[in-house]
Amino acid sequence: MYVLYHYPYSQHARRVVALLEEAKLAYELRHVAMDKGEHMSPAYLALNPNHQVPTLIDGALTLFESNAILRYLCVKHDLDDWYPVELASRAAVEQWLDWNQCRLSPSVIDVVLNKAFLGDQGDPAAIQRGEEKLAELLPVLDAELVSKKFLAGAQPSIADLSVASNITHLSFAAAEPKQENVTAWLRRVCAI
Repeated sequence: MYVLYHYPYSQHARRVVALLEEAKLAYELRHVAMDKGEHMSPAYLALNPNHQVPTLIDGALTLFESNAILRYLCVKHDLDDWYPVELASRAAVEQWLDWNQCRLSPSVIDVVLNKAFLGDQGDPAAIQRGEEKLAELLPVLDAELVSKKFLAGAQPSIADLSVASNITHLSFAAAEPKQENVTAWLRRVCAI
């Protein structure tokens, strides 16, 4: 059975839980009280020196970075529907996983962390930077979904779980996307 170190406000941890649930893989959830600094404790830092969640334990293997965990679970359990083997589909999944982590995620963090979690201590410049970047990125996502139900085609993939976890995180800052294709896709992914 997998052990997943988790914090419910972490979009990165939620995407792993979504795959574990959808694939019906047995796991034990271990809460990391990030709001109380538990992610900085020596015990947790020994598991994940980056002091983030999620962290997955599979026997002797300790793995952090949510998208790496998603790939690992898919390969280990032959979850080809979630992580396609066909090269063009796999490339599309990889592209959106990278886009999410490199482009979308920093903007979401700028907005959500500073607006919702830091409150009066939030950085207005970071909020503005994040909102400006989202104004550029969300139309890219919307255009991709004009003729597709999901990011890599007709079926959901781990790319959808990953990107959707960041998009849903925007609700903490009342910054949900308004683009028609994005909102329709998000409803489909959230129904999963």
